Formats: sequence, C-alpha cells, structure tokens
Amino acid sequence: MNRTLGVCYYPEHWPEDRWAEDARRMAGLGLTHVRIGEFAWSRLEPRRGHYEFDWMARAIDTLHAEGLKVVLGTPTATPPKWLVDEMPDMLPVGADGTVRGFGSRRHYDFSHEGYLEESRRITLALGRAFGAHPGVVAWQTDNEYDCHNTTLSYSSAARAGFQAWLQRKYQSPEALNRAWGTVFWSMEISDFGKIELPNLTVTEPNPAQVMDFRRYASEMVVRFNRAQAEIIRAHSPGRDVIHNFMGRTLAFDHFDVGADLDISSWDSYPLGFLEDRSDQGDEWKRRFVRAGDPDFQAFHHDLYRATSKGRWWVMEQQPGQVNWAPHNPAPRDGMVRLWSWEAFAHGAETVSYFRWRQAPFAQEQMHAGLLRPDSTEAEGFAEAAQVARELGALGETLDAKPGRADVAIVFDYPSAWAWEIQPQGREFDYFRLVFDFYRSLRQLGLSVDIVPASAPELDGYHLALIPGLFAWTPELIAAIRGFDGKVLIGPRSGSKTKDFAIPDTLPPALPKELLDLRVSRVESLRGDTPVRIAGGGTFQFWREFLEPGAEVETLLTSEDGVAALVRQGSLHYLGGWPDQELMRTLMQRLAAEAGVATKDLPDGVRLRRHGGHVFAFNYGETRFDLAELGWTGEPVLGVLVLEPSGVAVMAVAGAGYLIRT
Repeated sequence: MNRTLGVCYYPEHWPEDRWAEDARRMAGLGLTHVRIGEFAWSRLEPRRGHYEFDWMARAIDTLHAEGLKVVLGTPTATPPKWLVDEMPDMLPVGADGTVRGFGSRRHYDFSHEGYLEESRRITLALGRAFGAHPGVVAWQTDNEYDCHNTTLSYSSAARAGFQAWLQRKYQSPEALNRAWGTVFWSMEISDFGKIELPNLTVTEPNPAQVMDFRRYASEMVVRFNRAQAEIIRAHSPGRDVIHNFMGRTLAFDHFDVGADLDISSWDSYPLGFLEDRSDQGDEWKRRFVRAGDPDFQAFHHDLYRATSKGRWWVMEQQPGQVNWAPHNPAPRDGMVRLWSWEAFAHGAETVSYFRWRQAPFAQEQMHAGLLRPDSTEAEGFAEAAQVARELGALGETLDAKPGRADVAIVFDYPSAWAWEIQPQGREFDYFRLVFDFYRSLRQLGLSVDIVPASAPELDGYHLALIPGLFAWTPELIAAIRGFDGKVLIGPRSGSKTKDFAIPDTLPPALPKELLDLRVSRVESLRGDTPVRIAGGGTFQFWREFLEPGAEVETLLTSEDGVAALVRQGSLHYLGGWPDQELMRTLMQRLAAEAGVATKDLPDGVRLRRHGGHVFAFNYGETRFDLAELGWTGEPVLGVLVLEPSGVAVMAVAGAGYLIRT
C-alpha cells in the first residue's frame, strides 16, 4: 500500500494568483492529496440556482497540474444565508427549545426534508460538474457530523419524523405502550401523532422513548450521508466516498454511516482532545500537555478502521496549536511526526494536515497551519517534510495492512446512548469504561482491534473483551458461542433488553450453557468509597452482586465476600469497574490464559504491531531504551533509544514480538 500525506486547503480564502505557488510548494513538500470545498457553498452558489463553479474548476486544475489529487467536499455543513432565509425551519433546535441560528456552521436539522433535498441538489450539481475531472480522486460528504452537538434536534421536523418512524417500527400504539412501559406514570398514548419529543419534561423522560429517539436521530444521519454517497457514486464512478468523523463523538452510529463509505476518516487533534475530552486528572494532563494522551489517538485509529472494513485516513491532523480547547499549547518538537507515524502504524492510507495556511481572519484564525498567515513555514512544515522523506525511504518495506491483533474489544454506540440516558451513577460513561480497558491493554504492549456488536467477527483473536454492553445482539451471542479464545464480559453487559427493560432472567441474560450467572443488584459508588478486592485493587464507580450457578468458578472476591470475577469455561464475567491496579492485574491474567505475552511499559511508551513490523512511540519526557524489551539490531526507522517524541520501527519474526521477563 502506498502511504501518502495530504493537506486541507481553502482556495476561496486566498487570492487566485497565490494558488499556483501554493500547489507547487505542496508538491515540493511531498504532499499528494488536497481536500477542498467543504465550506464553500456561498461561493459556489451565491444565490439560488446561480452556480459559480469556474473558480473551483480553476482551483482543481491548478492543483492537478502539480500532480496533486483532490478530495472534493460537499459544502452542506455550511448552508448559505439565502437558503436559511428561504426555509428558516431547517435550523436545529436545542434541548432547551432554543433555535440554533445562522452565524457559524452546522446550522441544519438532519430531520428536515427540505434541507435533505437541498443537500441532494448541491451534491448533484457538483457531481455533474466535477465527477469526471481527472484531478478529483475522492469526495468528502459534509464535514464532521455531530460537531457542536448537532445530531439531536428538538424541532417540529424532528417531532414529525420521529412520530412516523415510531409508527413504522411499532405499527400500533398498543405495541409501543408495551415496549416503553408507558403504564408507568400514566404515559400511555392512543395515537402516534400525540407523541412528544423527550425534552422539556419536568423530570427524566421515559428511557425507552429516549433510546428510540436516539436510534431515530442516528438513522437520520445515516440517511443524510447515504443520499450524498449515492449521488456521488452515480456521477463520479471510481472515486472514493469519505467522511471525516471526530474524537469521542458518540451521538450517532458510526458503523452504520461507515457502511455507505469507501473510507472512514477522522480529525485528530491530540492536544485539544487532552484538554477538552479526557477523563484523566490534572497531573496526567500536565505530563502530556505537549504530547497528547498516549492512547486517545490510537483508540480512534482502531475504531474508525473498523467502521469501513479497514480503509481509513486521518483527514485533519493537528500541525501546531489549535484554537478551540480550554488551553491551546504548542506541540513538543517531534510530535507532529510521531502522530503521523502512529496513524500509519494503525493502518492509515493517508494523513492529511489541517491546514495549509493559518487563516488571518474569522473564527479559526488562532489555529496553526503548515504555513503561517504570511506564508512562512510553521514548525509543523518541517516535521511533515520529514515524514514524507521517511515514507519515500521505506517504500514498500511495510506491509499493506496491520493484520489482526491478538485482542478485540467490542464497541457499541447504542450502549453509549443507554448509559447516557440512565447512568445510575454520575461517573458511569460508556466511552470512559471501554477506554479504560483499551488503555490497560496498550500499557501492556498489546495491539487491539475494535469490532462492532452488530457484526462481530471474533475468529482469529486470542482474547475478546465486552465491557458495558447495553443489550445482547443475536450476532454477538453467536460469535461468543463459536469463539475458541478467552472472553471477558462486564461490567453491566446484558443488563437491559433492546426495549430498555431489565431482563426477566436478570442480567447478564446469557444462555445458561454459556454463563449460569445472575446479577441480583447493583450499586454505583462515590469516587472516595471504592470496594476493595481481595489481593489488590478496587472496584470504582460501579459494583454488582453476582450469584454464580453451580458450573461457575469464582476467581476473585471483594473483601466483603462478594464474587468479583467468575468463570465458566472460557467465559469470564467481571462484576465491577476496576481501578488501574486491578485492571492491569486482570488484563495480565487474561492475556496469560489466552497465551498472549505482555510487557509493562512506561506510561509514555506505546507499541503497535503492523504485519511484520512493530512501531514504538515515546509520548513521555524521558528516553526509553527498547533493548529493555529484548530487542537488538538496527530498526528500519529510528534507533533503539527512544528520545521524547521518538519513533522506531522494528522488523520482527512471528507473532511473539514481546519478550517475557
């Protein structure tokens, strides 16, 4: 596979006489792909039906003349003012009932039928104009679905759409009443047209209703994306369809959107995410303030690789300071290079930097680019150039794909919605729970793949983890039955039915021949009242009271005598949320049972297996000698002594690349 670098460019922001020089410098830097157009609707169609595509054609021609490949964005994330004035009810409505107006971006409602047709119309016009252009190799649909929390809208369009969706799903009010349990608090309805949206209620709304609304809203995102993808494929055959997802964004099912993409991409901003989206405390954030969390980017690389069956990019890679986090430090020297190589280690085809030149105006003028506003080279420019040289030197040395990891984690967007709807404890957050497991595996030097609960393919893995799953899918139960590796389930997995009710048999609601176990009750825990586990570590935030059947072996108990970890055959169940100490003990134990070697790594050092090579990265501020892991010889990239921000790539033979000590 030919790994490439790209950049995001906005020709409409700059004088046209600068475009050719920009294109020449991009090509000279070693970039091959350029994304353009995703916010340009007002320049492409300044008034209804008056298309001004000539400037876009000249921009594409200019880039193509330098051998650059264009990713053309549909501009639907920024509908122009004239369109909003024509149909003001296209604007989204917040949960507080306030209209979210024109003046920034993403000011549309996924449920609005009129705006869906407008998005089709502009996509069709662009497809007809540029679909056959030899310089256009791919399309990006819209931009960052759910950015600024825009998946959920509580508009009249959403209400009508939700009512129609419910009628198709349930067919009769009686079936809906049974599924939602509306007899509780006298919420029964006799007509689908009487159903309200689950906001502005006195106290919490019916959780089954909210869950259905989340499903509906996710399907509206899928519908919106699919409408554009179908038009692009019809009018630009042979070009890839891409969307750029975001970090820790869970409001819609990315697997469902990914089913209509050729390539999933995401926008990687390690320093912004550390400040803005991390659950770690201030000490951790201070340690990695200029490097980013050592696991956050990797998790999303693995997640988005799974959403489009292996093909994925970084569409926007942070090249310097950002503008939108609570604090916006500059990256440590070498980190832009490290982030780029880490993406390639996880299988990225392209890493594209945001942006080419820092904008001197408007909302993002404080966001760094590869160039400063005066066109001089910013710090990230040299690091991108170094990556380009290194890619050229390695050539086809690296395998095309990462290959299957030893460990799989099942990830499920509906579970994120469920525990947001009814967390039962302030700290219970699905992403945080899954990420705690992922981080622990990475700290032990393991590579991890992520698989969806809706279509799990577990064959070939040695260990599979299923934390916090809302409700079982038949596909996942079948996959567990046929899996010959070790499985860890829980906590809280299988604790609800698909209709958001406690199962009749009590959780975890698995067939007894798989796991004869009942969870009789649960408790959520204050951060300062953990439950101690015999042998070390604690359950934090969440604990379950397990009642094992006759065939179930208890492996760990709490100090108050309650079963904490049980096993039936190769299936394990964990009855709480482990702290870092207990998590590491559990992961080491399960990996050993599964025949997978582990190694305690420093907090800042991470490894990733990629076919016949292992990548090593140092997020920390102290050097680390990879010889401590048993490696000798010369890496194909870098050196064995990893300085801060260091990257090394080692050739390895066989699967056992970690050395036991």
